[in-house]
Amino acid sequence: FAAKHAGVIQMADILPARRARGPNEPGGIKFGHFGDMIQADRKYPNDPVKATLEVVGAGAMLFDQIWLGSYMSGGVGFTQYATAAYTDNILDDFTYYGLDYIKKKHGGIGKAKPTQEAISDIATEVNLYGMEQYETYPTTLESHFGGSQRASVLAAASGISCSLATANSNAGLNGWYLSMLMHKEGWSRLG
Repeated sequence: FAAKHAGVIQMADILPARRARGPNEPGGIKFGHFGDMIQADRKYPNDPVKATLEVVGAGAMLFDQIWLGSYMSGGVGFTQYATAAYTDNILDDFTYYGLDYIKKKHGGIGKAKPTQEAISDIATEVNLYGMEQYETYPTTLESHFGGSQRASVLAAASGISCSLATANSNAGLNGWYLSMLMHKEGWSRLG
């Protein structure tokens, strides 16, 4: 209901005046609170990838589709790219590949040091795997029909893999950015 009618959900902190369209909008939900609301760690304690992907899917829905798409841009359809995070198993495949890679190459979850060398290695491997899958299987390109969808999914898989390997969120962010740069260099554009 809140998504369809852009309704106020009464769970968020106040936003800066230049961003707020009304009191207590979805954009004011703190990321930490949002992660706790999803409770994927409790539901999937032995599957950190699944737990992470649950938060990614919910975040794409709330922050990208509802907040940015409806509240901020007026519902112009820009949020279709966000559906790639939760409507098929492509992101899952890329991220589980990353988990297998960090177990094999870096000793497992949280074992790698958050160095540029480790981040470059993991993000490059995961990103190249994803790009190869898009090129090998045309149905993945059909499912993720826009460059922004592919860029977001590749970056999410790379960032999640780097975060899992190092237990460091900044390492994940750097993996995300490296993936975007690789996407641009490999396919000459992001969208």
